[in-house]
Amino acid sequence: MSKGPISINDDSFEETVLSSPLPVLVDFWAPWCAPCLITGPILEDLAEEFEGRVLVTKFNVDEGSRTPAQYGIMAIPTLIIFKDGKEVGRVVGALPKHVLKGKLEAVLWPQSEKGT
Repeated sequence: MSKGPISINDDSFEETVLSSPLPVLVDFWAPWCAPCLITGPILEDLAEEFEGRVLVTKFNVDEGSRTPAQYGIMAIPTLIIFKDGKEVGRVVGALPKHVLKGKLEAVLWPQSEKGT
C-alpha cells in the first residue's frame, strides 16, 4: 500500500526531486488554500496508482520560500513535473484526476516511445 505523497521542503528538495531516478510530481500548496485541499485526495490516488513509477510530493509554501521563488510559484496549487532534474510539465489550479493522470502518463511514455 502506498504511503501517499511525500512532504518535502527547501532542505530536501534537491535530494528528493532533482536527484530522483523517477519522475517527480511536486504539489506546491498551503493548508489554507481551498483548491489545494481539493487536489490533496487526487494526489493520494495518483501516488498509489503510479507507485514505483512516479514520486508524488507536496511542498507547503508556508514552510519554505526559497524553492517556490526559484520556480516562480505565483499561485497555488501549482503542480510541476520533474524528470531527470528538469521541469517537464506544469499546471496551475485544481484539475480533475484524469487531466493530471494524462500529464504523468505523457512524461512516462512520450509520443516517440509509443510507436506513433
